Amino acid sequence: MRRGPVVVMTCPLPIPPSLISTASALLLLLLSVLLITSSFVFSANVLSLERTIPLTQRLSEHELNAVRIRDRVRHARFLQNVAVGGIVDFPVQGTSDPYAAGLYFTKVKIGSPPRLYNVQIDTGSDILWITCSSCNDCPQSSGLGVQLSFYDAPSSSTAGLVSCSNPMCSVETTATQCSQDNLCSYSFQYGDGSGTSGHYVSDMLYFDAILGNSLTANSSTMIAFGCSTYQSGDLTKPDKAIDGIFGFGQGELSVVSQLSARGITPRVFSHCLKGDGNGGGVLVLGEILEPNIVYSPLVPSQPHYNLELQSISVNGLPLQIDPQAFGISNGNGGTIIDSGTTLAYLVAEAFDPFVSGITASVPASVSPTIYKGIQCYAVSTSIAETFPLVSLNFAGGASIVLKPNEYLAHSDPVGGSPLWCIAFQKSTTTQTILGDLVLKDKIFVYDIAHQRIGWADYDCSLSVNVSLTSGKDFINAGQLSMNSSSGDLLFKLIPKTVIALRGSAGRCAVKQAVKMAVLIEHCMIVDYDLVVILIGILLKTDSFIAPPQQEV
Repeated sequence: MRRGPVVVMTCPLPIPPSLISTASALLLLLLSVLLITSSFVFSANVLSLERTIPLTQRLSEHELNAVRIRDRVRHARFLQNVAVGGIVDFPVQGTSDPYAAGLYFTKVKIGSPPRLYNVQIDTGSDILWITCSSCNDCPQSSGLGVQLSFYDAPSSSTAGLVSCSNPMCSVETTATQCSQDNLCSYSFQYGDGSGTSGHYVSDMLYFDAILGNSLTANSSTMIAFGCSTYQSGDLTKPDKAIDGIFGFGQGELSVVSQLSARGITPRVFSHCLKGDGNGGGVLVLGEILEPNIVYSPLVPSQPHYNLELQSISVNGLPLQIDPQAFGISNGNGGTIIDSGTTLAYLVAEAFDPFVSGITASVPASVSPTIYKGIQCYAVSTSIAETFPLVSLNFAGGASIVLKPNEYLAHSDPVGGSPLWCIAFQKSTTTQTILGDLVLKDKIFVYDIAHQRIGWADYDCSLSVNVSLTSGKDFINAGQLSMNSSSGDLLFKLIPKTVIALRGSAGRCAVKQAVKMAVLIEHCMIVDYDLVVILIGILLKTDSFIAPPQQEV
């Protein structure tokens, strides 16, 4: 599996360009003076330093551990001074292929000592839950080629049970219930009929918070999640068994909400699920930036990521579908974006026109046929050249344009010709659900803070740019870049006295000065105390942040 790196961009507040240029110039001048002064005046006001621990004295293990703890606390203070939060990058495995995995999953590291768990990425539910070691009828092996792990609270020194008196258990819903033994419990039923129940626990979640292109902080925090003691339906089948489900919903109990409420991550997450080959992709708690992203507002007061689908077009021609078919009535209906669903489901009023529109658009060389009750087509040429584009049109003027491989699935050949079948299914409810079949090979941004979802076609094997802040007020939020004139200006601002410095120390100083100027100019730092802190860090590290790539 190939997964592109994540490039982080942080630009908190805008300030006038004149102040930015002035700040850059003053900073470079200040660094120049400091470097020259430090190069030639070594004897003035030199403080004498003494070791508190003589070189000949060997520390005991207890004393060494105390030093480690002190250093960790100090390093944490450094990072707190640098940034209020970061993005969290999760690995992605799995595929949208219904004949293979038919799901995407990631890894989470939980407990003390930490253990890795494979959990399905699910934007259609809220909580993270992991199979408990006390679950008797849960799968013991998986056909996905992963080793199943079971969460055992007593083996973790940081684990704790969540009681009914905990504030998170105060609302009586299926997500939080009070059991007879005074434990905060839960019970979920999924759309496919499967279900799980158990109780909540709290434990340490370990992750890498990416604070810059070259700065990653090993971080951890306590989170509440579900310990599953009972499972039913497809969750009990070993062919696609997994350690649990990672809910990315908007609810207060989701990991996204828990981390953003503490200022650890922004209230936005993004994914790019690779559709071909071995699958995989990118999943980050942060906002992926890409110039072609379009946004549609979320329907207010809905528990899921519900969008207003207004119409469907085939080959640019709108289908005759009553818009009310996609509406919401008494809390039901609408169009849900759900990464936990493999295929896609259209309401009955839209499904038949959808299939008829595609069939009417194919050339005479294609032979429509019904195979196992599904509309299929015997095709001897490339489907990309034979089948039409389908457009799902949403509120706000945003459309998801589907290529043929995003609404067709390959099936068994008939008469020597490859057979392609409609992969969309007729919904048995009043909801339209767009699963991995539609979500694959696209960036999807779930901007919870601004109640909108954005998307753009993308090669998910490539790297992505991610912002620490959410909800930019513009669409063209592509890669941060610097044109030639800006680059020349930065180097003109470097005083000749600094350039005249010789040796590795001088070259490093110039490099760090340019980096600091770029950081100020593009990230627009207005807190000068923070600037001082950053200068101190830059003088101690070789690569805090890399200058943006230059456009050609």
